Amino acid sequence: MAPALAWLTGLMVVPCALVLALAFFRRGIYGGVEYTFTLENFAQVFDPLYAGIFLNSARIAGTATLIAVVIGYAAAYAIAAAPRHRQPIYLFFAVLPFWSNYLIRTYAWIVLLNREGLVTQFLRWFGYTGEPPSMLYTEGAVIAGLVYNYLPFVILACYAPLSRLNPELAEASRDLGGSAFTTFRRIVLPLTLPGIAAGAVFVFVLSIGNFVTPALLGGGRFQMIGNLVYDQFLTANDWPFGAALSMVLIAIMMLLLTLQAFAAERASGRATVREEAV
Repeated sequence: MAPALAWLTGLMVVPCALVLALAFFRRGIYGGVEYTFTLENFAQVFDPLYAGIFLNSARIAGTATLIAVVIGYAAAYAIAAAPRHRQPIYLFFAVLPFWSNYLIRTYAWIVLLNREGLVTQFLRWFGYTGEPPSMLYTEGAVIAGLVYNYLPFVILACYAPLSRLNPELAEASRDLGGSAFTTFRRIVLPLTLPGIAAGAVFVFVLSIGNFVTPALLGGGRFQMIGNLVYDQFLTANDWPFGAALSMVLIAIMMLLLTLQAFAAERASGRATVREEAV
């Protein structure tokens, strides 16, 4: 394990430690860093202005996560229910967007949603003659971009437990008089909750810190925490405050990942007990 641990230490632990140390210093008068210990940066993070940006980022990321989980779980369920020899093909198409650059995938939504884009042309083909709808540079466009870019994570995370699900459990439920909905609610859904939780955490963690999608599809009108961190480092030249924002964001992500791992472990134990009971 030494090579892997050395790699993680050098490229993750050490940089995070440096950023954490930077958060305890002051910004210089003309930018840069003044090496004077202070806690003002972390106090400033919880200022109502910046706390509001955190909450708005969480709301947008939460909405994108909910939509991605609903669509991704349905897609994973359909793939797992398909014949075995077709499932690899469907999974291939699910992850196909990952073959192109993230920036290109985001720019594609600009082509789709701008006033002279494909969506507007499609509406005109059906006889729409009014003012083109304003779809780009809206919160909906940002959410659509986040869902599209991170949906494959949910599909793969949900497909794994669905594909391993013992079909005899559903058969036993039907033999005992359970309807299709009851079987799904009491058998399938509880046994696949770890996959749902993993996919949801992936999407939420990646969305809340995203700055490319809000900048391109939101047109700068919807500032998320990732954009705020970006601006502090590259525009305001306030590295200590940007470091404090980054560390709070990392702490939120680590908390979510820890809770997800804990919930997955408990769900796995309950699933084992349920299978043994059946």
